[in-house]
Amino acid sequence: MTVRVDNRLADAPMVPVSCRRCGACVLARKSTWNQTSVQWNAEASARCLERRDAEHLSEHAERGLFLACSALTDSIVDAVRTGDLPVVDESAPVPT
Repeated sequence: MTVRVDNRLADAPMVPVSCRRCGACVLARKSTWNQTSVQWNAEASARCLERRDAEHLSEHAERGLFLACSALTDSIVDAVRTGDLPVVDESAPVPT
């Protein structure tokens, strides 16, 4: 069995996007309007206010609570609107 090379990032690599709220800089890629890939690093994780709040709350739970940062999500949508972050498959429906 051969392993297929994943070349998705060759045509549309991840690009840096900074959160307007806290300044955390992540790498992001929009495959479609409904699918976003986000790569966090340690510095961005430490800067994100919503992530910090979730980690504080999860100290009292059995597992982590952080799913996404709403401020970063808004920043990613703005990056798409300004053309800084392309949507790879624009034929997918735009969420309302």
